[in-house]
This record gives sequence, C-alpha cells and structure tokens, in this order.
Amino acid sequence: MKIGIGNDHAAVAMKNEIMEYVSELGHEVVNFGTDTTDSCDYPEYGEKVGRAVVNKDVDFGILICGTGVGISLSANKVHGVRAAVCSEPVTARLVRAHNNANIIAFGERIVGIEMAKSIVKTFLETEFEGGRHQRRVDLMMEIEGKNR
Repeated sequence: MKIGIGNDHAAVAMKNEIMEYVSELGHEVVNFGTDTTDSCDYPEYGEKVGRAVVNKDVDFGILICGTGVGISLSANKVHGVRAAVCSEPVTARLVRAHNNANIIAFGERIVGIEMAKSIVKTFLETEFEGGRHQRRVDLMMEIEGKNR
C-alpha cells in the first residue's frame, strides 16, 4: 500500500520514525509533512494528506501533531476524509473496521513511539467489516454531502 504521512513542527522526530517503520512493514511512504521544527501551521498538512487520500494518490493517511486533534480536524474538512485520533490500538482497529476510517492521527506529546507503531500496524492490518457498518458510513457521508 501507499501511505501518506503529514505532520507539523511538534512531530518531526516521530514522523521520521513512523515513516521508517511503515517502510519496514513493506509499504511505500509519501511524506507530506514538514521536516523542520520551525513553527508551522498543522492545517496545511492535514489538508495535504486528506486531499491525497480522497484523490487516491495514497491508500491511507497518517497524521501527527502535538495531540493529533488539530491536524485530524483539518483533514476532516476535506470532503471524503474520515480521520480519527487514536491513542491506542483498540481504537485504531475499531475506527478502521467499523467507520472505514481512511486516516489515523495521534500526538507526539500523547503517545510514545512504541504505542504509535502499534496504532499504525493495527490500523494498516485491519479491514473494513462492511455490513451494518457500511450503512452507518453511508449515513455519515450523506450528512457530509448535505453540508458542503
């Protein structure tokens, strides 16, 4: 799979480790984030990854900022994105299996690197279950469509 990753200045170190880890898992990684710790604006990177996912330039996205919240909120402004903040692997599995999330986010200030790796691995290995969950995803997307 091709995975897009984005980050702000608060998450450069973790982004670099996660990029290496995702490559070790056998995936191609596209870096949409900053590579410097100079202050920058996370919405820019959330949007870049969000657009790459909905345009199918990448299969899934990973976003990292201080908490994961701001950058995920920014990505969710892109029509078709379902980004979820995850602080542990159970949530990562459920947002993928039940909500068909196409982007995960977490915070460098919130989770350690080993937890972040576990979140990423779980998310990438989980399939969307469909069934009753598809109806709910369709309802979410219908709401999004009404509010464009």
